[in-house]
Amino acid sequence: MPTHKSAAKRMKTSDEARRRNRHAKSSIRSAIKILDAEEDPQKIADHVKAATSVVDKAARKKVISKNKAARIKSRLSKQAKS
Repeated sequence: MPTHKSAAKRMKTSDEARRRNRHAKSSIRSAIKILDAEEDPQKIADHVKAATSVVDKAARKKVISKNKAARIKSRLSKQAKS
């Protein structure tokens, strides 16, 4: 347990950030799994758009880096084309 007031506050804020980041990363993984399970070509395009949106939002909030977001989106579009 923290002994200083500032350490207690920092522990609280880092816990909140950890929860936010875990939720964002989980959303990315869920969107990708939904896309992997889909077989209808029209729905695949919709799921790629939704997954791209989730990835961009996470990158905007600095949960993941912009390069990682670009890499994920590239892989998703490549997968959707095949």
